Amino acid sequence: MKRTFLWKLCLIVATGLVAFFYLLHALTLKTEESMSMIAKADRAELTQWRIKSEQLYMANNTQALNAWLAQLMAEESTWASVASFRAIHLAGEPIDKDIVGTYHFGRSIEWKIHLYFSANPVMELPFEHSNASLLIKLPSRMRPGTYWATTKFLLQVLIPMGVLAVLSVLLYQHIITPLRKLDSATSAFSRGNFKVRLGRYLGKRNDEFAHLAATFDQMAVKIGELIASQRQLIADLSHELRTPLTRLDIAVEGFDVDDAQTHLARIARESAQIRKLVEDSLTLAWLENEKPVLKRENVDLVDLLDVLVEDARFEFPDRRIIFDPPANAIVQNSCHRALCPAVENVIRNALRYTPVGKHVQITLTQQTEQYCIQIQDQGPGIPEVFLEKVFEPFFRVDNARLAENDSFGLGLALAKRHLASVGASISAHNPTTGGLLVTIMIPISQM
Repeated sequence: MKRTFLWKLCLIVATGLVAFFYLLHALTLKTEESMSMIAKADRAELTQWRIKSEQLYMANNTQALNAWLAQLMAEESTWASVASFRAIHLAGEPIDKDIVGTYHFGRSIEWKIHLYFSANPVMELPFEHSNASLLIKLPSRMRPGTYWATTKFLLQVLIPMGVLAVLSVLLYQHIITPLRKLDSATSAFSRGNFKVRLGRYLGKRNDEFAHLAATFDQMAVKIGELIASQRQLIADLSHELRTPLTRLDIAVEGFDVDDAQTHLARIARESAQIRKLVEDSLTLAWLENEKPVLKRENVDLVDLLDVLVEDARFEFPDRRIIFDPPANAIVQNSCHRALCPAVENVIRNALRYTPVGKHVQITLTQQTEQYCIQIQDQGPGIPEVFLEKVFEPFFRVDNARLAENDSFGLGLALAKRHLASVGASISAHNPTTGGLLVTIMIPISQM
């Protein structure tokens, strides 16, 4: 079985989760970066402090500068200083001026602030007209990332949980929907609705659920046919039994000791008919429902027909049978047990409806990969509209063909099912010369 649903599920889940967590990681980094920057207003205020301190420094007013720094530290509860740095060469190669220019004691206000450190960083704001700088420990009110902990929890916990919950619901719905439809279909089927089908409700799905639906539909069709066949068989059997049972009751009720032999003969005849009806009905049900595994063997159709023709001539001595067989006609991997009663039923059926003194023509020919047996009688024939229905159980045509016959309409139905069990087919036609022509096609080799 192709695991279509498994691969589709793996593809959706794997691709979806990788894409989701990649985007979530990118969003987390972007959010962290944006929350790590000092606010624009705070940067402007720090710049103003730098300008003020530079003005006092350039005016050489150290006392005023100290006073202003003290006031600033008191107001912001922080640390601040104005300092100048220079590199003193002690050994080795002289220090490159470019290297000295990149050295900073504190952080620039344009840099990101690490949100994972609890201590506030020292910010360095270089003077424009001097090599001195304003150093200030970033005031707590200016520290970015106030809501970073909450945002981080939201991005790393709540959002993934929510997305995975939604994904789980969608997957659940995707899986449970066909299961609910299957449950509904099986419930309807259990209530006797044998026409229910599941495949039509699954659309164009091509996965394990579609395969399950197809299997269910096949089962529903098979069980529905079996139950319908059993019901029809019971109804037909009950109907067919009424006539011989009624005649049997009449024979018993009118039993006369003086005419005992006549009544006993009638009772025996009706009993035999009932027995044959039951046996044929059971055989038909067995062939339709059990699909028996037959013993495969090679069958010579010439020998088979010779025996059947000889028996038929003995049973119907007042009808002629014309049969000119070939030397042999071997059918491989067939079954004598299935072919014999089928062909015998057709031959006896033809003789039964052929008037006394008339004949039945039997031919056996080979056509490519099949043998063709044709049996033509000289009876009244069958209306064209009923040529296919004669192979249905208990079907009888209300005309001269059955007017004087006690048939229950099971012979051709049994023949068709016997032949189908070995891959053969049977059909009926009305030839222009009159009567009924039954054609049996048997594969030369049944694999």
